[in-house]
Amino acid sequence: MATRHQARTAVVGLLYAYDLGNTNISKFSDDIFEEGKIRNRQREFSRGLFRGTLEHLDRIDAEIAKHLKEWDMDGIGKVEKAILRLGTYEILIAGTDRPIIINEAVELGKELADDRSPQFINGVLDAVGK
Repeated sequence: MATRHQARTAVVGLLYAYDLGNTNISKFSDDIFEEGKIRNRQREFSRGLFRGTLEHLDRIDAEIAKHLKEWDMDGIGKVEKAILRLGTYEILIAGTDRPIIINEAVELGKELADDRSPQFINGVLDAVGK
């Protein structure tokens, strides 16, 4: 069975594809979840994260933008943006504990983005959660 970390990794991939312009990616989400062996409760968890993030995308992006010091939304890498969007959704809307989400987002940044990303992600999500 997949872990929540694996479920979040798949959601980051979906958000990344969506940001690249593949607005129909949700039609293929079950295939992507199946490929990652994300099933049952974890699949429902993943679907909820993905749908929730997209439903609140304007609010999420506005919140992230408030906490960017030297950047704007267009200047952030696509992977980092996907991680920030998911983390912001979980902190602000889903109500998941901030330390858990920040730790998870930093780990995703270490795995999926460049070396400076974890610190950047940590700083933005910490500000979002305050």
